[in-house]
Amino acid sequence: MTKRKIIKISEEKCNGCGVCIPNCPEGAIQVIDGKARLISDIFCDGLGACIGHCPQDAISTEEREAESYNEKKAMDNIIKAGNKIILAHLNHLKDHGEHHYLKQALEVLKEKNIIVPFKEEKIAPPQICGCPGVKTIDFSKEKKGKKTEQEVRISHLGQWPVQLHLVSPNASYFQKNNVLLVEDCVAYALGDFHKDYLQGKSLAIACPKLDTDQESYLQKLIALINDAHITSLTVMTMEVPCCRGLLALAQQAVSQAKVKIPMKSIVVGIKGTIIKEEIIP
Repeated sequence: MTKRKIIKISEEKCNGCGVCIPNCPEGAIQVIDGKARLISDIFCDGLGACIGHCPQDAISTEEREAESYNEKKAMDNIIKAGNKIILAHLNHLKDHGEHHYLKQALEVLKEKNIIVPFKEEKIAPPQICGCPGVKTIDFSKEKKGKKTEQEVRISHLGQWPVQLHLVSPNASYFQKNNVLLVEDCVAYALGDFHKDYLQGKSLAIACPKLDTDQESYLQKLIALINDAHITSLTVMTMEVPCCRGLLALAQQAVSQAKVKIPMKSIVVGIKGTIIKEEIIP
């Protein structure tokens, strides 16, 4: 069980019309006793394809303890519904930048010798669901080529979003990657942060002093280790005392996770120098 985004259905608002059901390709919703119900956490990807189709505004998303979404099991339900639903699901994953799950879905279809007219390069532009600022985007999937001098100077960021409350452990850019967990002020103090530390890593930023709901931070870090199978965690903090909480939070996550990964701590001075760099046992 990990803390993640998942749909929530209001029993008071739901009238059992069932409009949400065909708009949930994964088969996570059924009408039972006159109300729409989430029948299994493992079928709900938390992306909310059903939300905009509920005429009673009874469906929303929440973050709670839930079983991890299982793309391969969800595909068993999707395949039963026919090619139109399969295509809707593939487009759904593509539009939300869920390349990891999209790859799994296509592998299932290949294993079962099911052919659908799906080509990634012909998918329609992404449909914005909710706030555009939280839409998962994996820049590392973009075509590689020679960068201009301006592009080299600007950024080594490979994803969006970056704030720890907003990132999803299910995002493709976290899968089996090295993760940099950074206190908010580090990038402002450290002049060569992008070139020397961010390049080639996935990023999550947080402030242990000002951010709320840090229990969700802990659960998200544990999910990154257990479910995204990240290969290492580097924690970068400032030398000021209030930053120590982020390292402590990361150490707690590593100790509670089922999978053991290497962890490193880098402490940055307020004048932009590296104060300390060490491997955390």
